[in-house]
Amino acid sequence: MSNSSDRGRTRVMIEERFTFTNRFIVALMNGLWFVLGGGVLSALLWLVAGCLLALTVVGIPFAVASFRIARFAAFPFGRRLVDAEALGETQLPGTLLANILWVLLAGLWLAISHTLAGFAYCVSIVGIPFGFAHFRLALVCFAPLGKRTVPTLV
Repeated sequence: MSNSSDRGRTRVMIEERFTFTNRFIVALMNGLWFVLGGGVLSALLWLVAGCLLALTVVGIPFAVASFRIARFAAFPFGRRLVDAEALGETQLPGTLLANILWVLLAGLWLAISHTLAGFAYCVSIVGIPFGFAHFRLALVCFAPLGKRTVPTLV
């Protein structure tokens, strides 16, 4: 009887250590990304784009999406962007049309820049996680409206 309770206690200790280790690695990667991987520049550029878009009434939904993506661009590890519909939110009418307009005006150029940065970081083994973060940001550039940031850790 005591043997099974010891196993349960050991399993809980291992899960707590694993969770702590994961959170430490995510914090370390986010810190390195912010300083060395282009996180500060990416976040700053998304913030500037959001401020410029907020100058017009038509651009306000795009500005909100840009601010949301700026927060994700600053610290992408341990998080992912999902559709708001997957979280049970209803999609606003015109989101598809607005995303198409976004791709034509800004998204394509942002995606190209993030893709090129991703390839540049993937040249070295150390830069591969940063390159993958840029690739994730490049995918977001095609449909930023209707996205929400969710943690990937439990």
